[in-house]
Amino acid sequence: MSKKIKLDIISDVMCPWCVIGYKHLEAAINELNLQDNVEIEWQPFELNPDMPAEGEELRAHVARKYGSSKEDSDKARANLTALGAQYGFTFDYFDGMKIVNTLDAHILLDYAHQLGKQTPLKMRLFSAFFTEHKDVSKREVLIKEAGAVGISAEQAQAALEDDTLKAHVKALESQWQQMGVSSVPTVVFNRTSALTGAQPQATFTQVLRELVAEQSK
Repeated sequence: MSKKIKLDIISDVMCPWCVIGYKHLEAAINELNLQDNVEIEWQPFELNPDMPAEGEELRAHVARKYGSSKEDSDKARANLTALGAQYGFTFDYFDGMKIVNTLDAHILLDYAHQLGKQTPLKMRLFSAFFTEHKDVSKREVLIKEAGAVGISAEQAQAALEDDTLKAHVKALESQWQQMGVSSVPTVVFNRTSALTGAQPQATFTQVLRELVAEQSK
């Protein structure tokens, strides 16, 4: 293939289905041995852009937003935990877990893209939140997680204080919403077609196989 397949993944760090969807996509890429033939860019989407600094307890949040009962919530958590385990990701839900604001996380991810470290940071933040009980709305946490993927504390601090980066993230969020993206994960292929939701590995494999055949003509 002379040209890489461009994959835009619109996602939020708070979205468990974004973890599942990416793990399915990653497995499809590996299955077809396309690791060097795809270019992944994570795009920002805030599920709760008005979330206050103190966050909101997860059960209360899903009850308020989706009308979910405790039984619904328990069932969803068990399902996600099982799905994650199939692809090597640990969901460790706990009492008192909070949904938090993710704007700063998206700003840092936008900066990480410039350094070629965006996917490692995204996965680090998923693990920090869903596995390690960390509050990824706190700048000190974000700076530490950035350090784990090779971004210095000075770089991360400067990025989080950069109004130009913040404006860029807000513009990207608006752009994708105007293009019709209203839920995550959404994976856009070569800016021409898209799949929404945590699609099965087989679905991603089929789409990627078709794109490879198309670009090999």
